[in-house]
Amino acid sequence: MNLDTSDISDKPKEACGVIAIVADKDVSPYIYYGLRALQHRGQEASGIATYKGELKVKKGPGLVADVFKSEDMEKLPGKVGIGHVYYSIKVSKPENAQPQFLRTGVGDIAIAHNGILVNSQQLVDKLKKAGKHFIHESEEEAVIMMLADEIRSIDDIPRAIKNVCKELIGSYAFSLMINDRAFVLRDPYGIRPLCLGKFKDGSGYVAASESVALDIVGADFVRDVMPGEAVELTKDGFKSHNIGPAMSRAHCFFEWVYFARADSIIDKVSVYEARKRIGWRLAKESPVIADVVMPIPDSGRGHAYGFSLGSGIKMNEGLMKNRYIHRTFIMPNQDARDISVREKVNPVRAVVEGKRVVIVDDSIVRGTTMKRIVKMLREGGATEVHVRIGSPPLIAPCYLGIDMTDRDQFIASDRSIEDIREVINSDSLAYISVDGLVEALNMERDDLCLGCVSSEYPVNIPGERRRFQKTLEGFV
Repeated sequence: MNLDTSDISDKPKEACGVIAIVADKDVSPYIYYGLRALQHRGQEASGIATYKGELKVKKGPGLVADVFKSEDMEKLPGKVGIGHVYYSIKVSKPENAQPQFLRTGVGDIAIAHNGILVNSQQLVDKLKKAGKHFIHESEEEAVIMMLADEIRSIDDIPRAIKNVCKELIGSYAFSLMINDRAFVLRDPYGIRPLCLGKFKDGSGYVAASESVALDIVGADFVRDVMPGEAVELTKDGFKSHNIGPAMSRAHCFFEWVYFARADSIIDKVSVYEARKRIGWRLAKESPVIADVVMPIPDSGRGHAYGFSLGSGIKMNEGLMKNRYIHRTFIMPNQDARDISVREKVNPVRAVVEGKRVVIVDDSIVRGTTMKRIVKMLREGGATEVHVRIGSPPLIAPCYLGIDMTDRDQFIASDRSIEDIREVINSDSLAYISVDGLVEALNMERDDLCLGCVSSEYPVNIPGERRRFQKTLEGFV
């Protein structure tokens, strides 16, 4: 029986990570290592597609290192390729692993997607009515079918991509391969990240969800893919195409707060520096008298360091993380759930005992894990436990690619901060303000998607308020 981590994992889950490479050498080994660098974005499945005369695909459930062996690289020849790491927002099934692909009348098309299309069911239904037959009924399959039809109709791939994107509502960062041509594209709001790089040896070009993947494969960062831009990668450079009207930006703030690796740079903002500024601002907004600041590893480390700088309270590693946890069985009782948390993190008594402790983390969703960590620290001898959180309270679902789709799962949706403090049994609790978060990210508020903390969204969501909209009138 697989472990159900829903009760012990109190973190939002991201959708996916994507990569595309075109070079004058076989690209599959570089895609492999790029996906390893993006593994934090999805751990359920991994896949690589390459093209050399025909499409070759290897994908399956599991981590990158579990799905691919060294001999697989020889079976994935080609100087053009894309890759994907997967986390399921809807239904987790092995056949949902990407890249998804079809052999069409205009050639082999493969696609890898980070994000979610709000109107995916409408797209599928429309194609079915037109006589299309689906294998998976996925939004990626729908995009491939639409793209094949457009290419057949107008025989112009960039224009075909633009025409298809006019029909898409939601968030997307695609890596796309049409025979031996590779493209990456980003939705007009820039909700999900995507960047471009050039191999240091001049052998080709790379695109990936995060700049850390460029670092790992030996490429220099060139620039971010602009919102509403499609870029064709060639071994000699990039060809840019506009695919959407100019939109106000809506970058997902959670990329900097939690999702992205700390060593990445997203839309010109260093993730690590952003987290450090968040912690510093949090210390100024919600000071506390304490002896030690401790991060919850690993996500709270940058926030905790910033809090230490802002408060003048020394930081120490008071929680140790077991990095070798694998899925296993779970006993259906409270003791087992407590063991599951202690197995993941355990207090260092020498740091905790007799101390007034501030623990700093990026977010609270359900509050179950935080409650157990507070209890653990008290049992470890902490005289006081104060909690500081580097995001505003999460109160609303995300419809654009984060696994937070039900208001009932948020402890803050119907509770005051004092009520939450009582639930987790801390001596104090404070979240960064929305204004403080925006300032720490060094971005304009109108350039961020803050839907999960404001209940206002950048695209039309049935029954929800759209950003900049004063009423719900006109929504269906």
